[in-house]
Amino acid sequence: MAVDIPDVVVRRLPTYLRALRQLADDNVDFVSSHQLGERLHVTPAQIRKDLSYFGRFGKQGRGYNVQLLITDLDQILGLDREWETILVGVGRLGRAIIGYPGFSPEGFNLSAAFDSDSEVVGQEISGTLVRHTSDIPLFTQNNRVDIAILAVPARAAQLVADDLIRNGVHSFLSYAPIPLEVPRGVYVRSLDPILAMEEMTFYLRDSERGGWK
Repeated sequence: MAVDIPDVVVRRLPTYLRALRQLADDNVDFVSSHQLGERLHVTPAQIRKDLSYFGRFGKQGRGYNVQLLITDLDQILGLDREWETILVGVGRLGRAIIGYPGFSPEGFNLSAAFDSDSEVVGQEISGTLVRHTSDIPLFTQNNRVDIAILAVPARAAQLVADDLIRNGVHSFLSYAPIPLEVPRGVYVRSLDPILAMEEMTFYLRDSERGGWK
């Protein structure tokens, strides 16, 4: 029987993996859940519980073999293969995303970028050719697309997502400041730095006034 993995657990796994890679870079062979928890400000019990969804890891009294756990988490997260990724929206944010060097080492191949601005279409940015959004259907017919990154204005986000879904794309990383309506089986992860900062200002203001009144 399949086990439902809570989203919050899945979101913590990459942080575990990043910490383990840093330990490997420091030539650490074994790490305990306590040591890993101290590094990540997570309780050892939480780490053990999260990992228990996927099997048994580590040995009592010795901890986790860092390299083996990296390999296991790579497989669990699907990072033992390449994921074909496209970008829609080549404004200032989109250009920064294209130029970010961290995608390829993690297995995310940014294979194409799309925009509706004729002044941008045809440019090559950091080695990626910008195509017109009208080329999306043909591109998706001829190329595998696993993930679409949306860096488009709010007014265009839903239309772009609908078009991509019609053309077989089922996973989105969206920077658009609106919630996307998608059918079941389509996964959306939204990143909105303004919302995150507004959460921070609540706590900053709360600390100034000595608690909520």
